[in-house]
Amino acid sequence: MFEQLTQLVQQFGQDDVVKNNAVPNEQNDAVMQEAGSSIFSSLQKMASEGEGIEKLAGLLQGNNAQNGSNPAVQEITQQLTGSLGEKFGLDSSTASGVAGSIIPKVLGGLVNKANDPNDSFQITDLIGAISGGGAQTSGIMDTISKYGTQFGLDQNADGKLDLSDAIAATQNKGGIGGFLGKLFGK
Repeated sequence: MFEQLTQLVQQFGQDDVVKNNAVPNEQNDAVMQEAGSSIFSSLQKMASEGEGIEKLAGLLQGNNAQNGSNPAVQEITQQLTGSLGEKFGLDSSTASGVAGSIIPKVLGGLVNKANDPNDSFQITDLIGAISGGGAQTSGIMDTISKYGTQFGLDQNADGKLDLSDAIAATQNKGGIGGFLGKLFGK
């Protein structure tokens, strides 16, 4: 997952960091590395906290990752803004501008990659990487399932999202792609 994150930071960092005259050229690479590290550590922190899991699950649905007013996006943006000011001496306006621009783009790109059936990187890879696997991964997936039932994805009305819902969706609503697309807001 960190490789995909690094690629996205490099991609979006061209405009937000490299072409930004307020960021000294000799700090471009370090600032982009800090952005990637900050995103990863913030996501891990959310995955390890009780209420953070709900923020994380909400972030992974629809276009929430690209929404600067999403609480999870705001939290990660604030973390990066502080780091850029502390570690690189960027003034608060520059630091918040860089963070406020790059964070939604990178998170949106990461969630889009995870939701793309043609990409080998999947949503479970993302969740497993940030949660460390095990019980935390299933807790996050349970929270996503909870949100999914609220959005009418529980095909057999048993109160949970599982394989039987996916099978029911494949039989009547555009296949598994339609079911997963509905779950993740596509």
